Amino acid sequence: MNLEKIGKFIANCRKEQKLTQEELAEKLGITYKAVSKWECGKGLPDASIMIELCKILKITVNDLLSGEKVDREDYQKKLEQNIIDTIDYTDKKVSEKNKSIATMVMFAGLGLTFIAFTIFPSESSRGSIYSIIGLFISTFGFVNIKSGKTILKKIFLGICYFMIGFILLLLLDYSNVILNKVAPRFSYLIETNDTMIIYKAPFYNVYRINRNTKNEYYIIDSKKEYTEKTVPITPFDRDKSGIENIIQFKNKYIGNNSNISHLIDNLPLSEYGYVFEIDSENLELTIDYHVTDWYINENHYLEKSLLYNSVSIFALIDNVEQITFNFSGNTYVVSRKQINELYPNFKDIVDNGINQNNFNKYLESKMNDNNFVESTFNKIFAN
Repeated sequence: MNLEKIGKFIANCRKEQKLTQEELAEKLGITYKAVSKWECGKGLPDASIMIELCKILKITVNDLLSGEKVDREDYQKKLEQNIIDTIDYTDKKVSEKNKSIATMVMFAGLGLTFIAFTIFPSESSRGSIYSIIGLFISTFGFVNIKSGKTILKKIFLGICYFMIGFILLLLLDYSNVILNKVAPRFSYLIETNDTMIIYKAPFYNVYRINRNTKNEYYIIDSKKEYTEKTVPITPFDRDKSGIENIIQFKNKYIGNNSNISHLIDNLPLSEYGYVFEIDSENLELTIDYHVTDWYINENHYLEKSLLYNSVSIFALIDNVEQITFNFSGNTYVVSRKQINELYPNFKDIVDNGINQNNFNKYLESKMNDNNFVESTFNKIFAN
């Protein structure tokens, strides 16, 4: 079926009847743009107005569909061909419409999945539920974009599309966990205890430690090498205060103000605000914290912080000899000699520079032992 030929034929017949596009449209009860569309070869008149159109133009439907006036001897042959062409044209238009709808459904599903990832927080189950629903909707649209496929082929393509989409969702979720330090959306099991939440995802685990506190931090266990009993736990924000981060501030000299500032800023107690002063001549460091010591001492937090900060500073700054910690309540003074003699395994921590494994073993993990903290603190800061 030649739409351009039919369009020119309609235009010629309209002019023969001395009608404008607007006048013809008014007689048919349609807009002139529809008439213009036919005459440009971009579509056919609807079947509901085709007979009326032919009456106005004084032609037959067979003439219209042929794009010319049909001779009597060719009438039957043209009629049969036009019937076949019309059926093909109708099937094609239906197929195109179904394809458009299926495409819209596919992208609507993808949009729902994107919105689910954007709106809902990672620890909310709604994010994963709605993203899966969106993926199902998108899969349904995808398998129906092209007509003519068998049921088995649709099922196969649908499974492949859904699996690829689900894998991409898992990778996107994992990237979000790594970059933003959040809980995974697609965790199949969540375990909660007094100190942490464990999210078990298909290919990795996430430990949320010190949950809902200032010092909350996440450990992403991609190798699944930890358990609830072996995962590194500290009362501090490990991402900031852990040796893996603060080792970058290792320095030989106390006089480097910028380096000292960065180190203190990443150690516990910095969250309460502070100022510091360096005595380069006597190799002393004074830190004034903007908080009262007893106010922050729940669960020995003060003692743990002072021990951790003292060992960290003496380990990372080679020539500092004394540290004074001032609070609005009390003052605590500690020397390198006291740490060397009274803190167990300090020499193992600083052996050949900084031994990170020993740092975690003899300092970080020891902060979970209240008896150790109390007895060691009293030995060091009572002298």
